[in-house]
Amino acid sequence: SLVEQRGPLPSARVVHILRQACESLAEAHAVGLVHRDIKPANIYLCHHGLEYDFVKVLDFGLVRSENPGAGQNQKLTSKGVFAGTPMYCAPEMITAGKDADGRSDLYSLGCVAYWLLTGQTLFEGDSPFAIISAHLHDEPTPPSVLSELEIPSDLEAIVLWCLEKDPDKRPRDAAELARRLAKCASASEWTQKRARQWWKVNHPTGGDGI
Repeated sequence: SLVEQRGPLPSARVVHILRQACESLAEAHAVGLVHRDIKPANIYLCHHGLEYDFVKVLDFGLVRSENPGAGQNQKLTSKGVFAGTPMYCAPEMITAGKDADGRSDLYSLGCVAYWLLTGQTLFEGDSPFAIISAHLHDEPTPPSVLSELEIPSDLEAIVLWCLEKDPDKRPRDAAELARRLAKCASASEWTQKRARQWWKVNHPTGGDGI
């Protein structure tokens, strides 16, 4: 992946990526669809025509409809088997009896942002169970503590906002998150010119997961 190969990304580029991911999620959530498996491998960064650093949200294989008229909904757990990726799962996806909604995807996107900014996952453990337990009970270390790159306080606050354990304390929806990201001081710093230069030097042939 991009981060594995090149390390944490500049904050301005992270904002650029997150805003596009929010647009895709807002579109899905607007029709009642929850992705449920947002993770770096499912956020594909490429150049699309003349647009560089173009984000595609992939693999809606675990998608669940919030529309009660959409037929049988997939459950988050079945016979004790967790559906999702432990390193990027929201607490309510783990807790029995609670279904995910769009805010669960925003928690996962916060985990992705943490990865992009620090090169580390939000929680680490010796087993999937240990990681899941951390999502339920442990407070995140602020990303600025772990990164050698500067992380502006406004962006860090947004990431930690997404990572609230209680869905009611997170952004209401992807559109609200996108608006907050647009107000970050670094939001306009990652330009198409910078993106084009990066792609021509580093990755001229295609795209990759982040």
